[in-house]
Amino acid sequence: MMVLTTTDGVDLATRVWSGNGEPRATVVLVHGLAATKDNGEVVAVATALSEAGFDVVAYDARGHGRSGGICTLGDLERHDVAAATEYARLRGRPVVLVGASMGAVAVLRHAATDPALAGVVTVSSPAVWRLTRAPGALLLTGLIRTGLGRFLAARLFRVRLAAEWSAPEPPNVLASRIHVPLAIVHGERDRFVPPGEAAVLYASGGGPRRLILVPKMGHAFHRAALPAIAESVEWALTQSAVSV
Repeated sequence: MMVLTTTDGVDLATRVWSGNGEPRATVVLVHGLAATKDNGEVVAVATALSEAGFDVVAYDARGHGRSGGICTLGDLERHDVAAATEYARLRGRPVVLVGASMGAVAVLRHAATDPALAGVVTVSSPAVWRLTRAPGALLLTGLIRTGLGRFLAARLFRVRLAAEWSAPEPPNVLASRIHVPLAIVHGERDRFVPPGEAAVLYASGGGPRRLILVPKMGHAFHRAALPAIAESVEWALTQSAVSV
C-alpha cells in the first residue's frame, strides 16, 4: 500500500491504476462520504478510466478506511486532494480531478486555488449549503450534526467525523473562482442532492463548463454515471489550455 502525506500531516492510503497504452493524463479520483478507494463503485470508475487510457490515483480520504485524520466533509479534505495532485504531477502528464459528493466539494475547494489543472469533473455535488427534504439528506444531517449520529457513523460506516462543521464557502462560490474546464455530472434519481443543485453549480462556473444529467443515475459513483464521467474527462482535456 502506498501512503501520501498531506501538508497538515495526515497519512493517506493510496492506490494507483495504470492507463492502457500510453496514458494521456492522470485522473485524481476522490470518493464521497463513507466510501474508500477500494469501494466497488470507486474501483469501477477507476477501471473504466484506466481502460480509456488514463492513469488513476485514488486514496482513502481523511477519517476513512486506512487513512488517518478526521473527516471534515470536504473542507480540510482539500489538503488530501492537494497531496494526490502533487503526486499525480510527478507522472508528467496533465491532471484532471474527479470527485463525487463530499469528494466533489473537496476537489472544487482545491481547484479554486490551482489554475494549473487540466480540468475538474464533479459528480453529485451540492451547490449551496441548505437542508433539503430528500430522505438521504435528512439521514445525513442526523449523522453529522448529532453525537449519536457520529457514533453510528464510526460504528456502522467506519467514518471518523469531526465534532463540528465550519460551514466553509459553498461549492457554487468555489466554482465561480475555477477557470479551468468544469464538467458537472448529476443523477436524475439522486436522493441525497437534488438535481437542481447541478444547474446552480453550472450557472456559477467561472470558465468552460458543461452539465450532464444522467437518467437512472442515483448518487455519487453510480454505475450509470460511468460513460458520462469518462466523456467528461475527455471533454476537459479538449478544452484545457494545459498541454496534453
